[in-house]
Amino acid sequence: MNKTTPDLLALQRLYHWERTSPDRVTLSQPMGGGVVKDFTWAQVADQSRRMAAYLQAQGWEPGSRVAILSKNCAWWLMSDLAIWMAGYVSVPLYPTLAADTVRHILTHSEAKACFVGKLDGWVGMAPGIPEGLPCISYPLSPPEAVAAYPGWDALCASTPPMAGQPVRPEDDLATLIYTSGTTGKPKGVMHTFGNFAWAISAGIRRIPMTQDDRMLSYLPLAHVVERVLVEHGWLFTGKHLFFAESLDTFTSDVQRARPTIFFSVPRLWVKFQHGVHHKLPAPKLKLLLSLPLIGGIIRRKVLGALGLDQCRIAAGGAAPMPVELLAWYRRLGLPINEGYGMTENLAVSHLTIPGQNQEGSVGPAYDGVQVRIASPSGEIQMRSPALMLGYYKEPTQTRDAMTDDGWLRTGDKGHIDDHGNLHVTGRVKDLFKTSKGKYVAPAPIEDHLVMHDSVEACVVTGANLGQPLGIVMLSPEEAGCVSDAASREALEASLTAHLARVNARLDPHEQLQCLVVVTTAWTVDNDVITPTFKVKRNRIEDLYAAHYERWEASGQRIIWHTA
Repeated sequence: MNKTTPDLLALQRLYHWERTSPDRVTLSQPMGGGVVKDFTWAQVADQSRRMAAYLQAQGWEPGSRVAILSKNCAWWLMSDLAIWMAGYVSVPLYPTLAADTVRHILTHSEAKACFVGKLDGWVGMAPGIPEGLPCISYPLSPPEAVAAYPGWDALCASTPPMAGQPVRPEDDLATLIYTSGTTGKPKGVMHTFGNFAWAISAGIRRIPMTQDDRMLSYLPLAHVVERVLVEHGWLFTGKHLFFAESLDTFTSDVQRARPTIFFSVPRLWVKFQHGVHHKLPAPKLKLLLSLPLIGGIIRRKVLGALGLDQCRIAAGGAAPMPVELLAWYRRLGLPINEGYGMTENLAVSHLTIPGQNQEGSVGPAYDGVQVRIASPSGEIQMRSPALMLGYYKEPTQTRDAMTDDGWLRTGDKGHIDDHGNLHVTGRVKDLFKTSKGKYVAPAPIEDHLVMHDSVEACVVTGANLGQPLGIVMLSPEEAGCVSDAASREALEASLTAHLARVNARLDPHEQLQCLVVVTTAWTVDNDVITPTFKVKRNRIEDLYAAHYERWEASGQRIIWHTA
């Protein structure tokens, strides 16, 4: 496997920018009330050095774990750098976790301390902090955390900066990235500094980035894509990062950043589309885009309203992107590159090539990535220099994740076309068999279902039923508009027509018996979706399986479920 050069490692990149561009603004952090605080590279390095000195003074063993529980912000990145500089291992936590999961990760990782940062639900999370665990608050931490824990600014002010350029070998453990838990308790994926350096250098060859680029950091930095593309992309290129303030200010945050590179998960790309259609219905937009002069004006106006008028590279991943959605954005003048990867390989596996229409696939493998399709299962297996060391304290699960000859079992099914592009067709374990003995792959059907403007998320299920069924969650805007009979009747008619269109594209054994419309939102809080908006299929079964036979026997095409 390829090795990286030392100057590509994270801390070396920090020292490079500290030395060559000390006065250049590199982070822009909204502080509330319209105030934005900028950080230069010199300031980033100075605060990271001061916090590193404070952490090292605690006397923990080298390689001790230190956790970060926060939404994205400038201090998140500086905490990570400080942890590494002090000789420790960072453990990021999603900022939306339940208290029990917070406790599990902090206990399982044996964290020595935790940064408690910008959070919306701290009161509910606080019971998950083990008794006596030292914590540090940020300037934007909840008031309760600021009152309870030493503050970042005060600690930096009273601690001289760490001197010199302490570095870490490429085979040193850098972090434990806990998986989002779609298949059980989160597992701590172990990655080294060399893994990250190789991953971002391979990624840059597919998506060229420079210090002139701008990105908005808003998806959780605890997630592998944000960690590689945003954090390590920032350290590698020296680009300018902007942070989002809140969900309510997201549109203005994007417009403030005017990102040149923008990554989002499929569910958010769908929400952006629904927002456009809410203001400009799909048939009218399609007509306007087809007009030679007006079409160009409309494209610029729509992309400007989204804050993406200067975006030169758009990307999606973390779950399949419906082909119809990709085609819609391409007509809008914003082609989306679809990527494929997982925490275990630092999300660097496949990506469509910018400028080439490879819709329906996730493109060819990155340079240096090897991929094969196992027979007879059809499972995608891969290996690269970015493969994890394993799952922390879970040797059995680590062995199960790898083949005997060292390839990662992705758990995904797929095939490679004549052009070398990988097509992901679903999860090996997501396939289910109807009572007629026919296998159904839910993912491609879900790609069609979610294209209705009123549908925000969906699941196709129905093991051992005569025909599969679809369960759909309405978008918040639509859910608030169906309280009266007339609106509900109109939506039912629209969904019935949509179901007919979807079924017309499917083989007979795949066609959906009915659509079940749930009125209770699927959220992180009720444990139906992960922090990256992937639906937990096992939770869907827990919540709804007892109703499947009754729904099938009802003979209705659209069923409302209110529990």
